This record gives sequence, C-alpha cells and structure tokens, in this order.
Amino acid sequence: MLGRFFGALRDGRIEGVRTSSGKVLVPPSEYDPETGDAVGDPVVVGQAGVVVTWAWVASPRPNQPLAEPFAWALVRLDGADTAMLHAVRVADRGQMRTGMRVKVRWRAERLGEIRDIVCFEPEEACR
Repeated sequence: MLGRFFGALRDGRIEGVRTSSGKVLVPPSEYDPETGDAVGDPVVVGQAGVVVTWAWVASPRPNQPLAEPFAWALVRLDGADTAMLHAVRVADRGQMRTGMRVKVRWRAERLGEIRDIVCFEPEEACR
C-alpha cells in the first residue's frame, strides 16, 4: 500500500484505500484500524482539504520540511475520512485556524516520497 501511495505522489496524485465500511484512509494502511480487516481498492482523493488541528512551530529544526515558521497540521483531504500530518505554510501564526481549507504545493521534481508534497498552503493563496 505505501509503495503505491509513494508512486502516486511521484505522479502528482494522492491515494488512499477504502475499508469494508466504505471509509477512505489517507495515508493508506494495509488493514482497517477499526476491524483489522484487509483494506480494499485504492482511491484517488483531492489535493485540497480541511485543517482538523494544528500546532505552530516558531523555530524550525534543520530537518523539518520548511526553514521558516510553519504549522504541523492534520489535513483531511477531500474524499478522505482520515487526516494526514504535514506542514502548512502561512505568513504568520495568526493566519492558521482549524477548519481552514488548504491545498498541496508539489515539489517541482518528484521522487516518490512524502517530501514530494512540499507543504500545504491556504487554498485562497493558491488561486
């Protein structure tokens, strides 16, 4: 499942998997966390979603995804029932809020790894 997920990132898509109850898990797992059953088919989800919760990083460390202050956020992508953790780039902490819509910023040359998603940015800033 993760190999397919990373391959999709390389191709500029985000994929999850559908459970037997119909939920879509992103990132995918091999088993449904609620039942332990194997998951079903891959599902392409949107490249935008909603911030479920977040925490501000005022002083990023060297190996973090952004050099400037940013938020770690759980983002529930359109079409997904779970949220994925990633960085959100905004000008300052005051621009972050739970419920805000964000969109993926892709790396120019994708390699099939989580850093192919540079970060998420407020959806209105991407228009």
